[in-house]
Amino acid sequence: MSQSTHLVLIPSYNTGPRLVATVHEALERWEHVWVVVDGSTDGSDHALDYFSKASPNFRVLRLPRNSGKGAAVLAGAEEAKSAGYSHALVMDADGQHPASQIVEFMESSRANPKALILGKPVFGSDAPTIRLQGRKISVALVHFEIFGAGINDPLFGFRVYPLAPLIKIMSRNSFARRYDFDPEMAVRLVWSGRPTVNIPANCRYISLHDGGVSHFHYIRDNLRMVWLHTRLITELLLWRWPSVYRNRHASK
Repeated sequence: MSQSTHLVLIPSYNTGPRLVATVHEALERWEHVWVVVDGSTDGSDHALDYFSKASPNFRVLRLPRNSGKGAAVLAGAEEAKSAGYSHALVMDADGQHPASQIVEFMESSRANPKALILGKPVFGSDAPTIRLQGRKISVALVHFEIFGAGINDPLFGFRVYPLAPLIKIMSRNSFARRYDFDPEMAVRLVWSGRPTVNIPANCRYISLHDGGVSHFHYIRDNLRMVWLHTRLITELLLWRWPSVYRNRHASK
């Protein structure tokens, strides 16, 4: 399968040693890999110079300040589209996402180029119970917002985006730049009539002792999620619902 249209895009902020391991795992499966360094201050991106020399299709984009995952993905998506790529598989830099399934997701995207290819996480015994319970609330809210199924897990960021519609949607507003990026983009792409394909994907939780990294702030980012769903539901009920209803039926 030609790789020239599909790119692996890895946003990273102060990921530490896990970044190099994640990049290495991605490059073992896919030749075209870019990292967007989102204003990191821990020096974790310095070791990426080795990959730049060894892999001609590897690239590092460095943003001057931390702006959030969504902003980093948007910056990478715009550069990638300008470089001729049509799709990007976005994966986290901390090693939670399964690099071993990159080819499977890319093949699904190549077979369904208009679709948003979504990972459906398969959690192990190491997954915190509070996280699993919180996801159930997010899933229920998103199913209400899209009038049914189609997004099995709105929070899992291992997914393949068609770049043109992603950039178009993000350019229309200033939201979805931080932890709200994954659920908001999934909902808005479905609202636009974009079909979805959900594929089971292994998710591993890496402890802090083993080099795991999390920048999730429990109060701040949960409030951000509340504001996200408030915005989406308000927009849906006030004026969006007729077009969402039509697009949902047209995409079936």
